This record gives sequence, structure tokens and C-alpha cells, in this order.
Amino acid sequence: MTFRDPLFFFFLLLVPVFFYLYWRQQRAPIRFSSLASFKKIGGSWKLKARPLLELLPLVSMILLIIALARPQKGIEETQVETEGIDVALVVDLSSSMLAEDFTLNGKYVNRLEVVKEAVKKFIEGRAGDRLGLILFAGRPYTQCPLTLDYGVLQTLLENAQIGMIEDGTAIGSALATAVNRLKETKSKSKVIILLTDGINNAGNIDPLTAASLAKTYGIKVYTIAAGNKGKVRFPSQDFFGNKAYRPVEIPIDEPMLKKIAETTGGAYFRATDTKLLFDVYKKIDQLEKTKAKVNVYVDYHELYVSFVLASLFVFLMYLILNHTVLRKVP
Repeated sequence: MTFRDPLFFFFLLLVPVFFYLYWRQQRAPIRFSSLASFKKIGGSWKLKARPLLELLPLVSMILLIIALARPQKGIEETQVETEGIDVALVVDLSSSMLAEDFTLNGKYVNRLEVVKEAVKKFIEGRAGDRLGLILFAGRPYTQCPLTLDYGVLQTLLENAQIGMIEDGTAIGSALATAVNRLKETKSKSKVIILLTDGINNAGNIDPLTAASLAKTYGIKVYTIAAGNKGKVRFPSQDFFGNKAYRPVEIPIDEPMLKKIAETTGGAYFRATDTKLLFDVYKKIDQLEKTKAKVNVYVDYHELYVSFVLASLFVFLMYLILNHTVLRKVP
């Protein structure tokens, strides 16, 4: 509860003065030759209630002063205005993503499984941003257009599998597709997060040309190279059709990925294990946070009417009791 005009509380200083003046008037001396006869008279409940009755005008005055101070109860309403970011998640589905050089929950898993988990965490950390998912191998494929329905996005991400697109690594075409998805949006901030583990060897668009296109439309590109350097364990089949592993070296064009990030004002990251990959998406999440403006509105409900009515009720009770059951006979 707040008070709009608290200066009226200074009138409370007058209450003791009125009480004193009233008390002196009610206690005016009357001379008797002896009080012995009065002491024999027992006091009734009316006589004992009389001093309480005399306090009612003061209570009424206090309530009226509180009403003049305008008590109010505030109902606060918070309105959050967000400036959402449009983010295109571009994920490599080429066969090299089958390499099992990452671990998850203590077990070796392929790169795609770890990427899925990292991207899921990234999605869970967003609010108010439109996210889209573009998968690519030999060509790009829009798995999910920009959306605020993160549940659908998570499901489509989980359904992504290596082999659903013809093999290859069309980095330039995938980047150009992401730019095409973002260029017409009205968002002030547009971001592409491109993850790959290989070298551009498919598609008909050069990655640096696509990067220049992204720069033209004010789109920032973060590039991530996923995978260990040197030879890694890669699944294959032995002579009997059983799963086996062979050491394979999968080259990554880091200079090209760095140049894409540099051209667009983004950043390049290298993730050689599960923790680093999760940290990369966490760092990008912190770099590209939605701007929020919080406006607080307070709607006040006036309470002075209740105090005025209470003051009138107390004073009316005083008048009624003073002229009826607690009437004082001179």
C-alpha cells in the first residue's frame, strides 16, 4: 500500500491536542461536600463503557486523516518488448560426419549425434528468436524454415540422418541457401551458424562468394569446424559384414571457414571434442542474445473510500450510542 498525499499525516499531531481538550471538558470539576455516598454505588457496564465511547470520535478523525492521505494499492504489470534475432542453423550431413572421434556419456559416438545434442542445448537457451534448420551434404535442404515453434524444430533436428541427402560437402550452396532464407526478414539481427567437418567439394556456389552475399545483407556468419585433427576412427564393414573401424584422416578447410567468418563479422571456432563443441554453441548463444526492453506499468486502486466510510461508521456509532444506551445524564 502506498499513499499519494502523505503530508496529511501531519494532522495526526493534532489528535492528542483534541483528545486533551475533550478530556478536560468532560472532566470539569463539580463540588460535593462528601463522596462517601457515591463510593457505595456500584458501576454498571454502561459506566465502564463510557470511556471507550469517548475514544470513537478520535478513531473517526484518524481514519479520516488516513483517507485524506489517499491510500492506494498498486497492481504492477510488466511488459517485455523483445527484439528477436533470426538464426539459421546450418548442419553438415556428409558421410564424414560418421567419424566417431567424439564421446557422449562415456561412449564413442559419431559427430552428428554430438552436434544434435549441442544444437538442442542452443535451441533451449533461446527465447523470442526465430530459428531455422538447413541440412546439407551434396546439396542443401531446408529441414525447417524460420520458426518460433522450438518443439517442431527439435523434432526435425532429431530426424536428421546421414544419407538422407546425396553425399558431398556443398558448403557454399548451403550458406547461400541460408542467406536466401534470411535476406527478406525484417529482423534487425540475422545470424548463420555453419557447422562442417570437411572441404567444399559440391554445389555450384563458391563459399566466399556466398559469404560476400551474406555481408551484403548484413548477415553475420559463425563457422564451426567439428572434428579432431589427424586420423580418426571411422566405421566400416569387414569381410563378413560386421562393423569395424579404420583410421581415416578427414581434412577441413579452416582458412576458408575463417575467411567466411571474417568477411561477415562473425567468428570461427574449432571443436575437437564434445566439451569444446558444447562450449562453442554456448559462446555463440552469449554473443547473440535477444535485446529486451522491460516496461513496468503500475495500476493503482484507490482505497480512500473505504477509510472515509469507516470514519463515518465510527462517528455514527458514537452519535447513536451517545444518545441511546450510553447516554450521559447531566
